[in-house]
Amino acid sequence: MPNTRLTRTLSLAAVSGLVAASMVACAPAEGAGDTITVGTLRAQPHLYTPYFYDQFAPEGKSFEIVLFDSSSDIKNAVVSGSVDLGVTGAPSVLAGLADGQDVKIIASSADGGSRIVGAPDITDPQDLAGKTIGYPMGASQEILLKLTLENLGIDPDNDVTLVNLPFSEMANAYTSGQIDAMSSAEIGPSVAMDAGAVDIVSPYDTPVGEVNIVLAATGEFVAEEPDLAQEVVDTHIQASEYMAENPEEWSAGLVEDFGMDAAVADLAIQNVTPRWELDDDYQAQVAALAEQMLAFGQISEGVDTSAALDPTFVDASTVND
Repeated sequence: MPNTRLTRTLSLAAVSGLVAASMVACAPAEGAGDTITVGTLRAQPHLYTPYFYDQFAPEGKSFEIVLFDSSSDIKNAVVSGSVDLGVTGAPSVLAGLADGQDVKIIASSADGGSRIVGAPDITDPQDLAGKTIGYPMGASQEILLKLTLENLGIDPDNDVTLVNLPFSEMANAYTSGQIDAMSSAEIGPSVAMDAGAVDIVSPYDTPVGEVNIVLAATGEFVAEEPDLAQEVVDTHIQASEYMAENPEEWSAGLVEDFGMDAAVADLAIQNVTPRWELDDDYQAQVAALAEQMLAFGQISEGVDTSAALDPTFVDASTVND
């Protein structure tokens, strides 16, 4: 199928009216009838799947993308009803559940998208000892970094200097010499690698694995609109597989829509695996993520991941039959 990429996009500023309206109105799909709103992050290769949704939209339906600046903002927009669904980080959903919010994972969306990179003179993972490492506090990359350091016999509290940095500042902190290495989500690591940084150690060799991005909805939405939820998941499955099979269109879209450097886009998508399944292994990794979030103080209450994960719609999908 040709890449039409006709999906409409709203900025975070433009959606502010939707957020306010959601306090007194139903979810947008109920009001708009044929338009389904999906939140995602701007300029993030591992959250790009919604840009392919309209190619596989059910007859009479279209998708409108709403861009946000953080996964927490996406999750909150889903919970408030200002968007119908969100492609967002799994930790944001788990944090919402720990806070008593009505939100569920109804499909996976992308694995990977994290890297631990640093200066070329760090030729062995053990060389991280004594270095200054940037990381995003409260994100999964904090957990991946600390678990990886512990696996290497490096004490995160005493053997390295950890610097909390926003994702958007990570690459600049590296190129300016503020940090020697980073544990971050794309595209910061690929920007740094384009400037000479190197992969140091995989962040994926922990019980959390490569779990990162999911498709989220509220329990109310899937209970009241099960047919629509199924249609969205079917669309998501087809879009995910198309994106995986057509990386050149994925990369070109990032360049066109966000002005991303083509070399950086190509490098970043090599570190991302589009997906949709909620199989047993994946569910175990989400459970491990929830356990580590509690252990590292990112959530104050444990999360029942059997309640967080709803495989009903991926299990019922027939698009690949």
